[in-house]
Amino acid sequence: MLLSTIALALKGLSRNLMRSFLTILGIVIGVSAVVTMVTLGNGTTQSVSAQIASLGSNLLIVMPGQRGGPGSAGQTAPRFKVADASAIRDQIGGLEVVAPGASQNVTVVAMAKNWTTSVTGTTADYFTAGNWTLASGRVFTAAEERSGAAVCVVGETVRSKLFGTANPVGSTIRVKQFSCDVIGLLQSKGQASIGRDQDDTVVVPLRTLQRRVSGNQDVSQILVAARDGVDTDGVKSSIEQLMRERRRITTGENDDFNVLDTKEIAQTMTGTTELLTTLLAAVAAVSLLVGGIGIMNIMLVSVTERTREIGTRLAIGALEREVLLQFLVEAVTLSSLGGAIGVALAAGASIGLAQLMGVPFVFDPQVNVLAFVFSAGIGVVFGYLPARRAAQMDPIDALRHE
Repeated sequence: MLLSTIALALKGLSRNLMRSFLTILGIVIGVSAVVTMVTLGNGTTQSVSAQIASLGSNLLIVMPGQRGGPGSAGQTAPRFKVADASAIRDQIGGLEVVAPGASQNVTVVAMAKNWTTSVTGTTADYFTAGNWTLASGRVFTAAEERSGAAVCVVGETVRSKLFGTANPVGSTIRVKQFSCDVIGLLQSKGQASIGRDQDDTVVVPLRTLQRRVSGNQDVSQILVAARDGVDTDGVKSSIEQLMRERRRITTGENDDFNVLDTKEIAQTMTGTTELLTTLLAAVAAVSLLVGGIGIMNIMLVSVTERTREIGTRLAIGALEREVLLQFLVEAVTLSSLGGAIGVALAAGASIGLAQLMGVPFVFDPQVNVLAFVFSAGIGVVFGYLPARRAAQMDPIDALRHE
C-alpha cells in the first residue's frame, strides 16, 4: 500500500513540475545556507586553532603594560630587562625555555631590493618557544648571542621579497645600517589569528638588536614555554607574583604588565567563532520555516484543485488514512527533495568559499544529515494540515465540486 501511495504522490507532483520546483526552492535555499554557514564556521574555528597553536604550545607571553583598554599602562609602563627573563628561568619550575625579546620595524636591503619588516632580537630559545622550524641553515649559537654577532635568520616572506625563490642562507643583507649574514631560513607559518604575517620577520641575537638597532637594553616581551604536562595556570600565577616583586608593585596597586596564555586566547577566539557560526546558522534556518510555509500553501492549493479526485477516491472505498498518507507523502517528498538538493549545493558552495576565504573545508556528516532530516520534518509538520483537510472531505460534497 505504501508503494502505491508513493507512486500516486509522485504522479501528483509531476503534473506541475514548475510549481513543484518553486515550492521546494525555499527548502533548498534554507538547507544550503545552514550547511554552508556551519561548514565555513567549523573551518574558520579549525583555522584559528591552528594559527594559535603555531605560536607555540604551553606558551605564555609576558608583556609590559595592562591588557588594552582606555587608561592602560601600555605606553608608560617600564620595559623589562634581560635580568627579568633570567629571574623567571631561575626561580620558576616546570619551564622548558625562556626567551627575552625586542622588536623594531626597519628596512632591510639585499640585491638592490628593499623591504620594511619586523626585526626581532632574542635568544636561540625563541625558536623553541615559538614553535619555529628551520627550512634550511641554522640558528645562532650561544657565543654569537654573547658577542652580538651580525647574523640573522629570515622568514619566508622576507626571503621572497628580497631573494625570490633563491635560498638566502650564506647571503648578506643590510639591516638598517649594518650588514648581517643570513645563517637560517624559517619554515613558513602564514598568517597569525590577528592578521599579522608571521613570516615577515628577521631574527637576530638580542644583543645585536640592542647595540645596532634600538640603542637601549629594553626587552619588550618574554616568551615562556612550560614543559608538557605542567599546569600553565600555576606557572602564570608564579610569573605574576615574581614580576610584582621585581617591579615593586605593592598590595592594592594594579599590575603594569600582563601575562597572556595562548591557551586562553585559543579558547576565547574559538568560542567566539563557534558562537557566530551558531547565530548565522540560526538566521539561515529561518528560511527553512519560510519554505515550510510555502509547502503548506501549495499543498492547500493542490487539495482545492483536486477536490473531485479526492471525492472519487473516497467514494470508491479509499480510507481517510490512505488519502491523508498520500498528501503527506507528497509534502515530505517535496521537502526531502529540496533537502537533498540543498545539501549537494552546500557542498559545492562550501568548497568554493573555503578556498576563497583561505580556511580548510571541514565536512561534518552530522550537520548534513541533521539538515536533511529537519527538511523532511518540515514536510511532515507543514504538510499535515492540507493532508488532514483532504482526508476529512465529504465524498458527496467533493463530487459536486466544480
